[in-house]
Amino acid sequence: MISGKILRDAIISGANNINNQRSRVDELNVFPVPDGDTGTNMGMTVGAAVRELQAMDDSCTVGEAAKTAASAMLRGARGNSGVITSLLFRGFSKALQGKKTADAKDLVQALEKGVEGAYKAVMKPTEGTMLTVARVASEEAAASGIADAVELWQLVCTAAQRALDNTPEQLPVLKKAGVVDAGGQGLVYIFEGMLSVFK
Repeated sequence: MISGKILRDAIISGANNINNQRSRVDELNVFPVPDGDTGTNMGMTVGAAVRELQAMDDSCTVGEAAKTAASAMLRGARGNSGVITSLLFRGFSKALQGKKTADAKDLVQALEKGVEGAYKAVMKPTEGTMLTVARVASEEAAASGIADAVELWQLVCTAAQRALDNTPEQLPVLKKAGVVDAGGQGLVYIFEGMLSVFK
């Protein structure tokens, strides 16, 4: 079971992880334009939630932690990658609404809601991007039937990494540049940061 305090700390850890790897992600940035700011944008977006999360009491519920994070990210979203990240967390907020704690099934629903919202928001979703990474992780989590929340999130991270490794095969511009998708890499860092707290 994931408590509100654990989810709160996990999102803060995800924000710290992407911010620590910000320049690495920026360097991968070739799609849709090589403007080298994906890591910065994602870091600022998730980082926007940190101060508000840190102000939350240890007795907060998962619903409250997810809602606080999502609304702060939505207000602080920078660039396409930031907006998509904020929408993924808005899915968490919707799925965990009114819940005290979250189990593996809740996390699967949270991911599914987030992916659904992110795909709907993008006019022409391109496969081989962070959308693909999130979707594959969500689908594998849903199909896994894993009942333990921590084990499930471990699978989410593994599936996301595998999907990320495959992005150059889906998007020729990545293959040509010899990189994986920047937004997808950012997402993997966020998920891994969360996992370290879940563990």
